[in-house]
Amino acid sequence: MKKAIYIAGIAAILAAGSGAYYLTAGSSNAAPMATYVLLDGSQKTTADLKGRVTLVNFWATSCVTCVGEMPKIIATYNKYHTQGFDTLAVAMSYDPPSYVVNYAETRKLPFQVAIDNTGAAANAWGQVQLTPTTFLVNKRGEIVKRFVGEPDFDDLHRLIEKLLAEA
Repeated sequence: MKKAIYIAGIAAILAAGSGAYYLTAGSSNAAPMATYVLLDGSQKTTADLKGRVTLVNFWATSCVTCVGEMPKIIATYNKYHTQGFDTLAVAMSYDPPSYVVNYAETRKLPFQVAIDNTGAAANAWGQVQLTPTTFLVNKRGEIVKRFVGEPDFDDLHRLIEKLLAEA
């Protein structure tokens, strides 16, 4: 059964059981403006995502599913990065920064990792509370898909390939 829901004022359809939200065509689905503090202390904004297909992953070191999917997120990044794909892993505000740094260093995360210590980024992206919650953003900075829970990576890869092929 499918039921209509609204995410940050955007009409969407929840595909029952899949945990994925499909945004309807023609809706205004721009990624929300937010500032991210990266582990190296630098900052990135949502505007910096434009021009690349980007996976924005809200996660926590204490989240079993997050830790379980991270090798697949790394593999996805490695597979598509040279083609214009990027990943931003945003650690939730309750995740101790030292745990996030340790995890990123010991797992050699190849993409940018941010710590959302105030919760502002999670709030901007629709009050994200469940982890993992992942957004796929196209080159124009529009949210194409939202996943709650681990995505089907075969489906995700097909969608990434489609988005990378777009002008």
